[in-house]
Amino acid sequence: MRDKSLWQIKKEQNPGHSQWYIQRFKTMQEQGADILGEARLIDAMCARGSRILDAGAGPGRIGSYLQKQGHQVIGIDIDSELIAEAQRVCPEAQWITADLADTAEVLGYSQQDIEAPQPFDMIVCAGNVMTFLAPSTRVQVLRGFATVLGTSGRAVIGFGAGRGYSFEDFFSDVQEAGLEISQLFSTWDLYPYTSDASFLVAVLAVPSA
Repeated sequence: MRDKSLWQIKKEQNPGHSQWYIQRFKTMQEQGADILGEARLIDAMCARGSRILDAGAGPGRIGSYLQKQGHQVIGIDIDSELIAEAQRVCPEAQWITADLADTAEVLGYSQQDIEAPQPFDMIVCAGNVMTFLAPSTRVQVLRGFATVLGTSGRAVIGFGAGRGYSFEDFFSDVQEAGLEISQLFSTWDLYPYTSDASFLVAVLAVPSA
């Protein structure tokens, strides 16, 4: 049996956590906070009409923006309450309730009897999603990203320090999963990564043959 994600455990401890999370970003937006910085960066990195996977989509904060910019977005999140909000906010995108460890299977990339779907041009995994995974599934999640990503595609992953997943462990997991690091930054504003950074934004790619 697969270990529960840290997000699932948090919800068991506090059943109202998902609705609090949804309201948190609504309040921030109402107060004039910029909640779309990650989405604007991803949009700038992609050609118009790109196929984008919003991994750990939450209530659709990033994916809905990208869909409205003309991209083809599929969002996956383990939390059905968050996915329901994403569907409400942006019904044009495709939203799926699933564990990120099952990304390739859920999207049909591992079925031998059918043609695999078109690979993704971009994967975005923001909002500290990686730190909410069950630690035992981290490499599996990254392997799934490698499976669904196109040979010229990129995965952009951001999370903070001090959340139980060191950056060095993440770098090792990236290598084990068959991905390579293209670029490292310390913020979504693309400030350079340093060894004492409190936040990491990693741009990953499938190694060229």
